Amino acid sequence: MPDASRDVSVYSSPAVAANAEGDEIEVLESIDVLPVAPEDQWKSLFDKFDSESSGFISTERFRDLLAAHGSELDPHKLEVLLALADGNADGKICYQDFVNLMSNKRSNSFRRAILQGGRQLKGAGALGEEVGLGLSQRLVRHIAYETLPREIDRKWYFDSYTCCPPPWLILAITIAEVAVFMYYGLQLDRWVLQVSSPHFLRGPLPYHPQLRIQAWRYLSYAFMHAGIEHLGLNMAMQLLVGVPLEMVHGALRIGLVYVCGVLAGSLAVSVTDMTAPVVGSSGGVYALVSAHLANVVMNWSGMKCQFKLFRMAMALVCMSVEFGRAVWLRFYPPAFPPCPNPSFVAHLGGVMVGLTLGVVVLQNYEQRLQEQSLFWIFFSVYFLFVLCAVFWNVFAYSLLDVRLPPTP
Repeated sequence: MPDASRDVSVYSSPAVAANAEGDEIEVLESIDVLPVAPEDQWKSLFDKFDSESSGFISTERFRDLLAAHGSELDPHKLEVLLALADGNADGKICYQDFVNLMSNKRSNSFRRAILQGGRQLKGAGALGEEVGLGLSQRLVRHIAYETLPREIDRKWYFDSYTCCPPPWLILAITIAEVAVFMYYGLQLDRWVLQVSSPHFLRGPLPYHPQLRIQAWRYLSYAFMHAGIEHLGLNMAMQLLVGVPLEMVHGALRIGLVYVCGVLAGSLAVSVTDMTAPVVGSSGGVYALVSAHLANVVMNWSGMKCQFKLFRMAMALVCMSVEFGRAVWLRFYPPAFPPCPNPSFVAHLGGVMVGLTLGVVVLQNYEQRLQEQSLFWIFFSVYFLFVLCAVFWNVFAYSLLDVRLPPTP
């Protein structure tokens, strides 16, 4: 049994940066978060312990505050507060940092405060050892072990996840893809290798080199698939990898990686396979899957998911089968020459996005991307690639006198 001062609970989100050499405490910038009830009560208590009205209280007084009033808080969050107090070499806690913690705001300060203090969260054990959890809690814990390499991040995620909003983005994209496939299946009266139909490329969605001036096609092609075999593999990987990642990292970050992969896929085709059309969400799917697999490999010892080697091998097999299908289809004699079958290069564009931009996004669960220099480096490289590809599409086709297939 933990002592009374630890058998209590606290809102999550740290932010006290304490340097082992005694540097000044880092105050988070540009955060105007004001605590609301019940945080108003904590503000008055903080002010009461801050006898000099300096905006700081000692870690000893902070412990007294937690011991006296921590029963209103969540146990995991109290562990974070205590770990931060232990890791603070300066012996002071700033009120603004306390507000950020109570408001679920994380920063680089969090990990430094823990690591420089040489501490870990002070729970009864690892998150995986907890018993008595409901079905939804076990699912959240499973997702945490699937995607996060550090125990402190897993506890943080488990404590703060509320399923509000739910992982809607990947589900919405998948439903839209299935709806488009069903529509074309009924219209073409064909479910396998729909691409062999003469009307397959006549819609407003697929990318076709003759119609590259219609800019929306560089993204909309992801909603069409060459057949049920194409859709099935992409949908399986998209749901099995994309939904857990969205639950952890949010729709904005996962959407960024997915859309960048889709756009990179069509632009890569327009540069390297200039006469071929493109269909399928493989660019976005491969961006997510390759980013996740790279994150697992880079944090192999920290990843505690079960059968990770087997599951990683299965993911690589699925990717290889889908990529092999795409390569075979590209070089298979087209049903309606001279228009070739859809290109496979979009897969490679997605992989490149996943191994660069995607890895940075997944590696920085607790940090804001705009504060990461590596994120801006890869994003700048990606933007430069997009810019060059746009100029290529505008000028290269005429300069190289490329003979394009007729408009569908």
